[in-house]
Amino acid sequence: METSYRDKLLQFAFRYGAIIVILGVFAFFAIKLEYFFSGSNIADILRSISIVTFVAIGVTFSLIVDGFDLSVGSTVSLTTVVTASLMVWYEMPLFIVIIIPLLIGACVGLINSFFIVRFKIPDLLATLAVMYIVAGIHKTYTKGYSIYNNMQMTDGTKAPGVMSNAFLTIGQGEFYVGNFTVPIPVILMLLAVAAAHIFLAYTRFGRQMYMTGGNEEAARLSGIKVKRVRTWAYVLSGICAAVGGILFASRVGTGQIDAGAPLLMEAVAAVFVGFSVFGAGKPNVLGTFIGSVLIGVLVNGLTMMNLQYYTHDIIKGTVLILALAVTFYVVKKRRAA
Repeated sequence: METSYRDKLLQFAFRYGAIIVILGVFAFFAIKLEYFFSGSNIADILRSISIVTFVAIGVTFSLIVDGFDLSVGSTVSLTTVVTASLMVWYEMPLFIVIIIPLLIGACVGLINSFFIVRFKIPDLLATLAVMYIVAGIHKTYTKGYSIYNNMQMTDGTKAPGVMSNAFLTIGQGEFYVGNFTVPIPVILMLLAVAAAHIFLAYTRFGRQMYMTGGNEEAARLSGIKVKRVRTWAYVLSGICAAVGGILFASRVGTGQIDAGAPLLMEAVAAVFVGFSVFGAGKPNVLGTFIGSVLIGVLVNGLTMMNLQYYTHDIIKGTVLILALAVTFYVVKKRRAA
């Protein structure tokens, strides 16, 4: 009887734990902080998680096919500085500024899949190697300097270009709905979450991705081209990271080196917290978004409480390990049953 009650409690925590934690954290900060629940602060939270959510969606794609993409943070860093340099160094038009970083993200995904699919290198090792390569490329490209308007070049001249207002609007602009303002990055994030969810849940290729991740050999025997599916998963992951890099450059108005370094772990935390949302027990985009919201709420609330920034990682790590503990314990119990 006691064991049955414990299992039911764990099942409930597995299905609704993340939602309950978010509501509890919201309630705690709303009581503790006077302006936490204001419309402007909620908009700031959603704006702050928009970049992490794009990166986390990419990680979700790789996890769905039973992989793991560690290179997303470095891809964000590379595309951030490339995006800025195209305007500041080369004065390129906006459509070029958007397209080239997306192509770079796709290329990083192709490189990952080449090593993983062709040479059978384990996902973690292959993407770890690519992470270091891409990180080195982006620092070599910028010679270790961040990129900003009319910056001083190494030869003593000044860069001819600036970040265009049209580009900055992508990350800093707002859309007015009556008396409310919705940041443009939030709109882009919500559209991306909806599109990715529809793609994975209601399209043939999305279902093939889940089948490939669930049992690659069974998927292959059923006629699914598993190599192509895994390749596209990593390409999509790279593209999502590139979108994050573009948004980062647009939001801060500069091309910062190592911009994506802290985003990797936040994205991974959001994805694994999402495993337990509504008892999914697997990578899913809606869960990933809810995980991003939880991370964003925690960071925002802790910042407003003036806690030192280095304590944030302790809290985020604790939330992640609790989510993982419940998720994998319940999944193990299900498989045993």
